[in-house]
Amino acid sequence: MSQPPILRIVETISDIPAAQWNALAGSNPFLSHAFFSALQESGCATPETGWRAQFLTLWQGGELVGAMPLYLKSHSWGEFVFDWAWAEAYQRQGLDYYPKLLCAVPFTPVTGLRILAPTPELRAALLHAALRLAQELGVSSLHCLFPPEDQAQEMQREGMMLRQGMQFHWRNPGYADFDAYLAGMSHDKRKRIRQERRKVKDAGITFEHLSCDKISDAHWIFFERCYARTHLQYNSPQALNLDFFRRIGASMADNVLLVMALRDGQPIASALNFYHQEALYGRSWGALEYHPGLHFEACYYQAIEFCIERRISVFEGGAQGEHKLSRGFLPETTWSAHWLAHPRFAAVVDDYLRRETRGMSFYMDELNERSPFKQVGKNC
Repeated sequence: MSQPPILRIVETISDIPAAQWNALAGSNPFLSHAFFSALQESGCATPETGWRAQFLTLWQGGELVGAMPLYLKSHSWGEFVFDWAWAEAYQRQGLDYYPKLLCAVPFTPVTGLRILAPTPELRAALLHAALRLAQELGVSSLHCLFPPEDQAQEMQREGMMLRQGMQFHWRNPGYADFDAYLAGMSHDKRKRIRQERRKVKDAGITFEHLSCDKISDAHWIFFERCYARTHLQYNSPQALNLDFFRRIGASMADNVLLVMALRDGQPIASALNFYHQEALYGRSWGALEYHPGLHFEACYYQAIEFCIERRISVFEGGAQGEHKLSRGFLPETTWSAHWLAHPRFAAVVDDYLRRETRGMSFYMDELNERSPFKQVGKNC
């Protein structure tokens, strides 16, 4: 009779064999050992920045059979599921909301596995361990962000509250080219996109798609400059640094697409994407010059062309952004799961989430009625 799995808390991802972690994580690049390693080793997601790793791991016979990327958080930055109001409510009552436990990929609003285990029994064991750890540490709460719906339902069955969110995704049923994609849109939306693209072309701007060994250190230096400029413009903290970009360039070259915009042969803007065979994920961008339509071209239309060329079926353009709708991105539901230790606050939040979910459903129905396509679902 085999021994039951042994639970261990691991604070440094390098202490876990990469091949064993990746065997559980699947093809999603943000769940790869290399991505978590780059976040830690570059100093972007560390205790000093408010991300103290408490990775839950299950081992059997020296083999990793389950894992859960868990962090002890001292703030709510870099999460994209906003609970600032909950923290303020705790503070008004003289209670501490931080630290909290968070199961997530730092700075990454992308749906993917959050409990890395092949069986319901192992996933339940990890979730029970996370809830037990939250109680033992005396934290205010446990949150799991952007799990797939089936894992969200598993969490709900264990007593966690579900929160419904929304993003805009573009879907590719097998378009022959960009014109074939536009052909399914209403006349005014198709005309607007062509006008936006023409303005960029008339400005003398061209584009390069760089991946694998085509991305040099000079490209990463330029991209980081653009990235920093964007965060400065919006007065938001810069979560990632040049060391992080260099690390993913070295360890994840097959999953990185860097779109470079050039004018007169000189780079003026850049957009970073990650991808695998099934999906492309738009992450960050920045520009040193303003040109009408440049943002949409660099971040959306170039990525759509890449998806069509590579036969990638889904393009996730990132969090929020109703402006994506008119450019062919339709609303998709996202999920998060939440457990609060304080019974009264848990009841209040549960009531709020029920009302929020009803409002979100109405909003998504309204957005689908405003679909840019001639018929809703034509591009699905």
